[in-house]
This record gives sequence, structure tokens and C-alpha cells, in this order.
Amino acid sequence: MTESATPPGHVRLMLVDDHNLFRRGLKALLAQDERVQVLCEAGDMGEALRCLQRESPDVILLDNHLPGVRGVDGIGALKEAAPRVRVLMLTVSEDEKDLAAALEAGADGYLLKTVESDQLIETIFKVLDGESVVSPEMLTKLVAVFRARPPAVAPVAATGGDASAVPAAADGDEDLLADLSPREREILLLIARGDSNKLIARELDIAETTVKIHVQHILRKLGLSSRVQAAVYASSRGLV
Repeated sequence: MTESATPPGHVRLMLVDDHNLFRRGLKALLAQDERVQVLCEAGDMGEALRCLQRESPDVILLDNHLPGVRGVDGIGALKEAAPRVRVLMLTVSEDEKDLAAALEAGADGYLLKTVESDQLIETIFKVLDGESVVSPEMLTKLVAVFRARPPAVAPVAATGGDASAVPAAADGDEDLLADLSPREREILLLIARGDSNKLIARELDIAETTVKIHVQHILRKLGLSSRVQAAVYASSRGLV
């Protein structure tokens, strides 16, 4: 397996999609950014695992509708073969069950193929940095899935791809929420609505860097590790 380190500010990818034409187009699109290198491509899960024996990508762009083993069902095998790799789903599936299954299996993000190219590249680097990212169109569905679940915890993908959970509502929750400033509570609600940092900054007329700082404070105060967890947290507490 190739062990050369990724240059700072760059990312090495594997593309896993059964449509050769889509892979070719996606590779050409990504090649326009000199920070991005596509190491290998695969049309199914078996080929993807063989790729991991030869190469060491930082991020895998994974479709769900693959022949044989579906993408969401193969995430565990990919993570086992390459524990440090990030897995970003890139799919047409808007099924909330696929979304929940992907995050529970350890996916680090879930994007629809309707995503704009600049947003795709931005998300790849966010996932590389340890963020959990879900398409805004899917965040409401994610919240709905976990709100409907009876167990005491609602699992989601945590930063770094490990399975984590949003704690069930408890008596101390109001104390935690009371620690949030009015601005932080406002931003928490906008996160739960599915807004990106850029949209939040625009709506509140503040700098995007300021939003990022507020989000970090929110996660720290609530004991969470990703904005996806924050969205589920806010919704499960009836804040939305």
C-alpha cells in the first residue's frame, strides 16, 4: 500500500461509483483544483477494497447504489481496511433510512449528487478536517428519523467517523442550554434548520468566521462533537 504523506492543504481521493461516465466526469471536475488528487477509482465494493490494498486515500467518495454490496453496507469494511480514511457518501438517494444507515455505519458525511462543484470540494476538506457534513436538504430528514426513535440515544456519525450518540433529554439539559448565550441559541436553531455557516452569517449579518467560533462554543458547552449532533439535539429537545 502506498504510504506517502499527503502534502499540507491537499487531499487524495478514491472514487467509488458504478457509472463509469459519472466517475470520469467527476474526476475531470476535481482535477480543476490542484489541491485534489484522485488516486484510484472503483465500480463496486470489491474493487474499492482492492484499491485500498494499493493506495492510501484520505477520503473516499462513495455512492450507495452499487452492484452487489451497497455503499452503506460496505462502509464498515472500508473503515476496517483503512481505519484513518474518511468516507463521504455522494449519492442520489434521498431516503432517510439510507442516510441514517450511512451515519450509523461510520460515514463522515452525506451529500446528494445535486451538490455544486465548489461546495463538493469545500465539503471534502471539511470531512478531511474531521467535520461531519450532511446536505442541507437531508438534515431535516435526519432530525425526523432520530426524533421518531424510541431508544434513549440517537446514534449519529461523530467527528472522526466513530459511532457516537446524542444523549437523551435529561433534567440537566436546561442547565446546559442556559449556558448558551442568546446568539448561540439563535445559531443552534439555524443549524437545526439545516443552514450552513455561510447562510447563518448572511442571515445574522455577521462574519462567517464568527459563526464558526460560535458553533465551536455551542458544541463544547453541550458536550457534542459535530453540527449534525447539534441539529438532532436541538430538535429532540423541542427547540425547533
